[in-house]
Amino acid sequence: MFDDVADVVRAYRAGEFVIVLDDEDRENEGDLLIAASKVTTEQMAFLVRHTSGFVCIALTPERLNELELPLMVPQNQEKYKTAYTVTVDYRHHTTTGISAHDRALTSRMLADPALGAQRDDFTRPGHMNPLRYTPGGIQVRRGHTETAVDLCIAAGLPPAGLLCELVDPHDPHGGIASRDACIAFAREHGIRVTTIEALRAWQQEPKRV
Repeated sequence: MFDDVADVVRAYRAGEFVIVLDDEDRENEGDLLIAASKVTTEQMAFLVRHTSGFVCIALTPERLNELELPLMVPQNQEKYKTAYTVTVDYRHHTTTGISAHDRALTSRMLADPALGAQRDDFTRPGHMNPLRYTPGGIQVRRGHTETAVDLCIAAGLPPAGLLCELVDPHDPHGGIASRDACIAFAREHGIRVTTIEALRAWQQEPKRV
């Protein structure tokens, strides 16, 4: 049913999408993830088309501090304490910020410090939703935010991952995809799929890919 975690990491390293399911007693959803430093305009369009469209980018506290991106609210009342920051758009070579091109470019500039983007290169508010990663990753917090970054770390990429919830294409109300629907979508599109629990177990193994 699920792919080997080592194969998932290899796909992530290659700039491919992966699907990660969380616990059935938590959000019980599957997110479409990709390394932010690798995302293309075409991939961003695919991500928006097959998900809720509320694309988030998981970033480390260090990167968020560099860019002076504070948490959105001082008192987080969200059910799972997802750590949203203020939203941003990349200032240069973009238009309104909402297009696949603009969101992909903003993502890459947020993701990789080597590209040189600094605080004033981003406008606030914007159309990309940064999330603050919990140090220690999924061993501390079993969320898709931490999964997106932990996969980057495992793949040797800048620690920034894109994530968004898959929706059920057969639900007229646009409901979130069930586990079975996520797995069917993965097989239809040739996307590797795993679970947060499997990734946690893999991290604890002595060998890495």
